[in-house]
Amino acid sequence: MRITVDEHAPTADRYRAFAEVEARGMSATYDAWALGVATDPATIALIDELPPAKRQPNLVFSAARFHGAEPGAYEAFAGWLRSHWPEVRRTAETHATQTNEAARCALHLPVLAELQGPLALLEVGASAGLCLYPDRYGYRYSGHAPLDPAGGPSTVVLDCEVRDGGGDGVVAVPSRLPEVVWRAGIDLNPLDVTDPDDLAWLDALIWPEHHDRRERLRAAAAIVASDPPRLVAGDLNERLAALAAEAPQHATLVVLHTAVIAYLDEAARARFAETVRELPGHWLSVEGRGIVPGIAARDDVPNESSDFVLALDGVQRAWAQPHGRALTRVPNP
Repeated sequence: MRITVDEHAPTADRYRAFAEVEARGMSATYDAWALGVATDPATIALIDELPPAKRQPNLVFSAARFHGAEPGAYEAFAGWLRSHWPEVRRTAETHATQTNEAARCALHLPVLAELQGPLALLEVGASAGLCLYPDRYGYRYSGHAPLDPAGGPSTVVLDCEVRDGGGDGVVAVPSRLPEVVWRAGIDLNPLDVTDPDDLAWLDALIWPEHHDRRERLRAAAAIVASDPPRLVAGDLNERLAALAAEAPQHATLVVLHTAVIAYLDEAARARFAETVRELPGHWLSVEGRGIVPGIAARDDVPNESSDFVLALDGVQRAWAQPHGRALTRVPNP
């Protein structure tokens, strides 16, 4: 089962849980750093200078990487952090974990392709909007034919392992890409891929060993820069209904989000779920288990502890590897 730790929990507990559940098997560097922090009172004292919401491992480690911290043993990192703490602290205070992984489109695509088009995509927690371009990327689903945009191969090609959870009614891997006619997003601080500092922050959010993700970021950013989406700044609960109303009437609205709702408190999550259910169109969510109100996780289907629940209109359709590397399709109940 996925472990969740309250932001007001002791910092040692938060970093130990991050190492054991989030980073284990995904990043040897972050696994070692997080375990090191969990047993290092001096480093914990530095991190505890931040507000509780800003003490999360992803944010602190990304801020350190933004300022030049190199992968390596924890002891070297701890010494570097002490020497550079003022600038790391300022960045953690003014930035957020806005990971914008284009590969997550490989998770969204099988569901989007089911829907009647053309599509109007509205992403909450959009960051720079890289996940608003599922029709501009190429896909390589295991066991299926290559899938490319109608205009020819893309500079971004997404590899995704497809697993079946058994039974009937699983979401199908598509044979063509959907038509997207409108793209918009909401973020507290939208990022601009044409801004070098914003692009550097997106780069810092990528975990150290994930070199393929870093190359993909640059290629996806070039696609987005050539045809920017409409991104609005603000609270998703305050801006969602008004932005949804701007979608073209002839298109099917799809509100989507990945690893975003976990950052809201319980009341804000409930408000969001109520709002999005009242909108026309569809709701595509990819979040940790137990995060989205009213969505039951299918533990009768094999999954990893770090997998996200992919759901359409409040019903789970698959288990999803958080960075888009794998999709385990869930049969009808």
